[in-house]
Formats: sequence, structure tokens, C-alpha cells
Amino acid sequence: MAEKRTQDYYEVLQVNPNAEPDTIHRVYRLLAQRFHPDNAATGSDARFRELHQAYTVLSDPEQRARYDVVYQQQRHERWRLVTAGAQSEDDFSVEQMFRLTLLEALYTRRRMDPGSPTLFFSELEGMLGRPREHLEFTVWYLLQKKFVSRDDSSRLMITADGVDYLEQNYRTNLQRRLPAASNP
Repeated sequence: MAEKRTQDYYEVLQVNPNAEPDTIHRVYRLLAQRFHPDNAATGSDARFRELHQAYTVLSDPEQRARYDVVYQQQRHERWRLVTAGAQSEDDFSVEQMFRLTLLEALYTRRRMDPGSPTLFFSELEGMLGRPREHLEFTVWYLLQKKFVSRDDSSRLMITADGVDYLEQNYRTNLQRRLPAASNP
């Protein structure tokens, strides 16, 4: 039975897990102003609720202590997956396919919602079913190649170069995925 992952409240608030309570409070106030639903320019009801939940837990010492126990266990498990996965004989092919899959997610977001073509790192984790540690190298590479970029809120979006690269390599990615999907 798969254990449900706890949301990364430190990521939501964009603070270090060792952040002091004052820092958490300052960052929360800044982000809450930006994402408050009454803010016509950048408001987001869902993002504001996420921020408030994270702040509620991380600003209460008892709740934060309980959360940190689960958070550290999950981080340990995720790193174990990273080191186990690093032994694959075909890492290069898997990484290339994964880059294209991540670009597909960002491409689809841009086409479906051109007014808001970005995704948070945590959204990509959920969509792609891979922990942050597995995504970091991929995102670093795509940023360096200028296939993706970050906005002011550190959300990722595909660039025109990324679209061109994806369209040139889409068939290759599709062919790699189809044989695996058709096996019983």
C-alpha cells in the first residue's frame, strides 16, 4: 500500500527547512499579499490556501515538530530512490526521454492556458510522479539550454527554443514510450 506524501510546506513558502519563525512569518506575509484573491494582478485562491496551510503548520512549534518528522522521513526515502535509480544501465536514454516528457507537460500547459503558461516545481512533481531530486538535474539542463525559463515566482515555462526542440524530437520520445506501454 502506497503511503500518501505530505505536501512540502517549505517549498510552498519558499523557505529553507532551517528557517527561523521570523523568516517564515516575513515570507508568508509577502507571498500572502501577492497571492491573496483580492489582488487582481497576481491573486490565486488555490495558491493562497496552500500558503495559509503551510504557514499554519510551520508557524506553530508543535505542529512544525510533528510535520518535520514526516518531512525528514520522506526526504530520506526520496534520496534512497535517487541513489538506487542512479545505477540504471540506460540512464542517458531515460533522462533524454524524461526531458522530453517534462517539455511536453510545459508545452501542453502553454497551449491550454496561454494566459498562465507556468507550472510550479511541486506541480511538475505531482504530474510526472517523480520526486524533486529526480527533477533537479533535468530542470537545470533545460534551463541551461534555454528550453525552459523561470518567471518571478520561480515557476517554469517552455520557451520558443523548447517548443522547437520538443517538436523536432517528439516522435523519438513517442517511439521510446510505445514499446514499453504495449508490453503485457
